[in-house]
Amino acid sequence: MDDSLNRLAISFFLGGLISLSTITNPLSKIPVFLTLAADLDAVTSSHEARRACFYGFLLLAVGLFAGVFILEVFGISFGALRIAGGLTVALIGYRMLFGSSDAALIGGDGSFAFFPLAMPGIAGPGALATVIGISSEIAELSGGLRRLLAYAATVASIAATCLLIWLVLRSARWVSRRLGSEGINVITRLTGFLLICIGVQFVASGTRSFVAGT
Repeated sequence: MDDSLNRLAISFFLGGLISLSTITNPLSKIPVFLTLAADLDAVTSSHEARRACFYGFLLLAVGLFAGVFILEVFGISFGALRIAGGLTVALIGYRMLFGSSDAALIGGDGSFAFFPLAMPGIAGPGALATVIGISSEIAELSGGLRRLLAYAATVASIAATCLLIWLVLRSARWVSRRLGSEGINVITRLTGFLLICIGVQFVASGTRSFVAGT
């Protein structure tokens, strides 16, 4: 494999990992998870966390591979998608920066692995918009091998993100004790600011693509 292909794979892996781990913000899921698993023993809560991350991986992978097809069916351009995804990501970042939380996800009874933990907790609007945006970038690559490598690297980044979330949820009680509510709040605010920056970058990239296509 030549250097250009290596750089392409690394670029999509790191880009996907950084974007998804920032958007999903694993630490922000700790309060929600602890509330949902309050009446469960350690084994059961760990099982729910594992299932949630598996479901989240499947949802994001489907978004990645079906994203371009969905765009074609509805006649949505790549530029328009990136602009919409950027606005969505920036809005989520704004809510995190200025005092929103995932408390609204709490509800229901029984198993909470799929809803609300996997969706919209892990595979929420921002994460899905991100993977569909990445799929639109992959579709614009020339050469089947380059697209294959980009897809493989992005799937690996999704898997790595879900693994990170699982590790955080698995040690949620320990992390919560060490960081405290104030520590988690600080990290959430900083993550919100980063999301706004990522969203603005998405909008700028989408605008260039949209203008070039007109």
